[in-house]
Amino acid sequence: MRSRQRMFAAVMRLLLKCLRLGRRRRFKLVRHVEQLWHYGHLCLRSLLYNSFTNGDVVLDSLFEPVYWLVDHVTRWFGVVFVALVIGLTSSIVAIVYICLLPLILQTYTPAWICWHLAYGHWNLIMIVFHYYMAITTSPGHPPQAKNDLTGVSICRKCIAPKPARTHHCSICNRCVLKMDHHCPWLNNCVGHYNHRYFFSFCLFMTMGCIYCSISGWEMFRDAYAAIERMKLLEKERLQVAANQTYYQTPPPTFSFRQRAFHKSVVYLWVLCSSVALALGALTLWHAALITRGETSIERHINRKERQRLQKKGKVSIAHGMGAGWGRARHDAPLPVLQVFKNPYSYGSWDNWKVFLGVDVPRHWLTRVLLPSPHLPHGTGLSWDLPPCVMEQRTPLLAI
Repeated sequence: MRSRQRMFAAVMRLLLKCLRLGRRRRFKLVRHVEQLWHYGHLCLRSLLYNSFTNGDVVLDSLFEPVYWLVDHVTRWFGVVFVALVIGLTSSIVAIVYICLLPLILQTYTPAWICWHLAYGHWNLIMIVFHYYMAITTSPGHPPQAKNDLTGVSICRKCIAPKPARTHHCSICNRCVLKMDHHCPWLNNCVGHYNHRYFFSFCLFMTMGCIYCSISGWEMFRDAYAAIERMKLLEKERLQVAANQTYYQTPPPTFSFRQRAFHKSVVYLWVLCSSVALALGALTLWHAALITRGETSIERHINRKERQRLQKKGKVSIAHGMGAGWGRARHDAPLPVLQVFKNPYSYGSWDNWKVFLGVDVPRHWLTRVLLPSPHLPHGTGLSWDLPPCVMEQRTPLLAI
């Protein structure tokens, strides 16, 4: 009996030792995994740590593969987009000359005929001229060799001098002077030397589309009603033809020429209205940027710089206030924060004069309302005071 008890006690002690040993090993394994996890997390944070990292940087990093894909696709599809612009514009012009112009000459009064002929051809000439100049004019590139330019940085991708307002285009793989953006519809960058051509093309194309939409509204309504009537009569004709022999089938109600005419008018109005809305919004956006003396890239840079200075308490949030002094409750003078201002802005009116190259009043006719290949102010390498700006407006805070 005692031997059995001793044997049972020995077995129990052995079992308890095994359980304790397994528990220790399990705890050691869990502890080892936790240490490896914390070590890996620390290494990852140390490799990715950056004091300037914020939500925008993380979002840009996540979208970097998308940017790479867009850059390479845009480079190859630029020619297709240019051909599409030329093809669609040519189709609208052909419809106007073949379908609408004979109708205008037959039904309109001489005064309206003269107005349509003069305005339509002037608008068409301005569109063709500015689009041709926008796609063939180089936006301007900084020199690759070392020069005596002051206040320039070095492009990290070109390893070449990078003047003020110059940015690197990943699609063209070159730095562009006063770069605004890369336009796939031009297959070219919009920069210092062709920015005016790009904006003028957008403006006159929008004006032309609005002109066609307003002028062709009544024709569009009649053509749309005629097409609906064609569909109804065609349906009735097929129902009648189903109960008759082949030789008794009635001829079509509308001829091919009539069908083509009505469908062309509908196509013209829908395309012009869609382009007027989309391109009109883009034109208004660039007009606002020109009024502020900024480009699309500089708008984001200035916004981030303004937010950074506001967080540091160096600029005021209100944009209409200037520098000065205030009074606290106890009559203690307190400095009013300065207002952030774009250093390349000369005021709304002067910004437009500099952008359009208007030096004297007659230039509004010869350089704005008529085709003009004049060069913009400056070389894009330095930004001196243009001659059309009377007085210098020194910014309080500039970047």
